[in-house]
Amino acid sequence: MQYNIHLPEIKIIDESDNVGEYAVEPLHRGFGVTIGNSLRRVLLSSLGGAAATAFSVEGATHEFTTLEGVREDAVMISLNLKRIKFKVYSDEPQTLTLSKKGKGPVTAGDFEGSSDVEIVNPDQLIANLDNNKAKLAMTLQVEKGRGYQTVDEQTQQLSVGMIGLDALFSPIKKVRYKVENTRVGQVTDLDKLIISIETDNSIAPREALEQAATILVNQFNTIAGGNTVEEIEEVEEEVEDLNISVADLEFSQRTFNALEKNGIVSLKQLAAMSEAELKSLKGFGAKALDEVVAKLKELELK
Repeated sequence: MQYNIHLPEIKIIDESDNVGEYAVEPLHRGFGVTIGNSLRRVLLSSLGGAAATAFSVEGATHEFTTLEGVREDAVMISLNLKRIKFKVYSDEPQTLTLSKKGKGPVTAGDFEGSSDVEIVNPDQLIANLDNNKAKLAMTLQVEKGRGYQTVDEQTQQLSVGMIGLDALFSPIKKVRYKVENTRVGQVTDLDKLIISIETDNSIAPREALEQAATILVNQFNTIAGGNTVEEIEEVEEEVEDLNISVADLEFSQRTFNALEKNGIVSLKQLAAMSEAELKSLKGFGAKALDEVVAKLKELELK
């Protein structure tokens, strides 16, 4: 008997601005781990994002400089800058500036200078000024990228006075998946993939999942010669036991009663009947016929 590998559906289990949990089912046996692991790896390593890649601070000649009136040194400031999350609407590197004077905290929301940059977490602390005469003036370079980039991997030459930053471009904070058993009719050995995604708020979890899937599709499409593969057929052993009771086929009560009254008590009997024979059954209406035909197609017996 030939059958098609089931094309799954995706269902939302839970979803918020930055956390989403989704179920993908039914999947062919073993596909849950294959697809789940592939999506997880792509989500964590290959989605595009934006990050700070370099900065300069007025009065700081290197990253170990201590700044007068500023509680944090340049090293701590650089660590705080790495925690800022961005949405960037241009492919070109963007420059932001900050100038703050007077006692109190300096946050990411104090940066200004580009309409193509949105700061996702403006409350992120950068430094604390200790007195009313203290001042912090700085420039920040923001770029788009993928994955993780060290200072040594940066392709652009840094301007004089700029301090390079290791950049984590990935917008994904956490990905988890698990595989459970599911069934379609009497086929009970199918997989159900449950995948949970947490982002940094610069991208919605569903959008991240779709981007990861698109990356995988494009890679496999090249291997497939650029063709769209609509379905894959395999040969599987015939169903060993068709003597399953119609009571186990989850028909509506009316359809079950009609079948039972006509002496049809097993899947084997049902599968052997044509649509014309089913129509001729006493008390067997159009809705019951549609239900039986749909069930037989679901079990790939028609």
